[in-house]
Amino acid sequence: MKFFVRVQNVRFSTDERSIAVRRLNFIPCLIAIAFCGLLPGCGGAIHSPNQPVSLTISAAISLKEPLDSFAQNYNQQHPDVRVVCNYGASGTLQQQIEQGAPVDIFISAGEKQMDTLQSENLLTAGTRRDLIANQLVLIAPANSAALHNFNDLAKPSIKSIALGEPRTVPAGMYAQQVLEHFHLLAALKSKIVYAANVRQVLAYVETGNASAGLVYATDARISTRVRVVATAPPASHDPILYPVALLKTSKSPEAARALLDALESPPSLVLFEKYGFTPPLAPAAVH
Repeated sequence: MKFFVRVQNVRFSTDERSIAVRRLNFIPCLIAIAFCGLLPGCGGAIHSPNQPVSLTISAAISLKEPLDSFAQNYNQQHPDVRVVCNYGASGTLQQQIEQGAPVDIFISAGEKQMDTLQSENLLTAGTRRDLIANQLVLIAPANSAALHNFNDLAKPSIKSIALGEPRTVPAGMYAQQVLEHFHLLAALKSKIVYAANVRQVLAYVETGNASAGLVYATDARISTRVRVVATAPPASHDPILYPVALLKTSKSPEAARALLDALESPPSLVLFEKYGFTPPLAPAAVH
C-alpha cells in the first residue's frame, strides 16, 4: 500500500520547511505502524493474557486413572494452566524426550529410564524424587481356575503368558526378574508373549488371548475380567518406584515447578493411594 502526501502553493521559511517535511515524513510511518499492528505475523507476537499456559506430563500408562483425575482437578483450580497427560511405556516416553518431545514433567515406572535421562543432563537439578510405589501381581482370566501360584505357570494347560517388553516396559523387566527368582524363565520362554505396555498385557489376559500375565497391582484393580493369582514377593524383583522430575527443556519452568509441587502434595498422594499406589518404602529420594 502506498501513501501520497502533496503540498502545493505553500511558501515556508527554511526552518518552517524543515519542520513541515519532518512532520509529513512521520505521518506515513504512523499510518504504516498502525496498519501493521492489524496484520497477523507482522512485528512481534502478541500474547493474550487469557491464554492458559500448556504443560505436558509424560507418564507411565499405569498412572492413567489417578493422573487423569489429578489433571482435571488442577485445570479447574488453575484456569490459567492447561495440563495435558501423555501416556505410554516408560522406555518409549524416555526415547521421545531424548528426541526433543515438548515435555515438562516425566514420571517413569522405573528408575532405569530416569537414570538415563539424568545421565544425559536432561533433568532440572534437584527436582527428581521417588513419588510413589507399586506391586507386581500374577493375573489370570476371571473365569480361569488353572492357576494358584507362580509355579503353576509351568503347567501344560497354561499356553501363553503375557509380559511387557523388558527393554522398554519396566513391568516387563520386573516380571522377568520374578520368573528368574522362581527359576521359571528358561522353562517358560516358549510361552511368553511380549506386549508394548502393561495395559496391553492386561488386555491380553482380559480377552483370553493369554492364559496369564504379570501386571502392576493397580492395573489388576481396574478390571473385573481378571483375578489376582499371587503377589510377587518384594525380594523377587527390584523395588517398583515411580520417580518424577522436571525437564530442563520445559518452556514454562515456573508453572511446571508449581505443578510438580502439586503432584507431591498430600492431597495428590492420597489420590494415588485411592487407586492402589503406595508411598515409597524409603524416604523420597532427591537427586
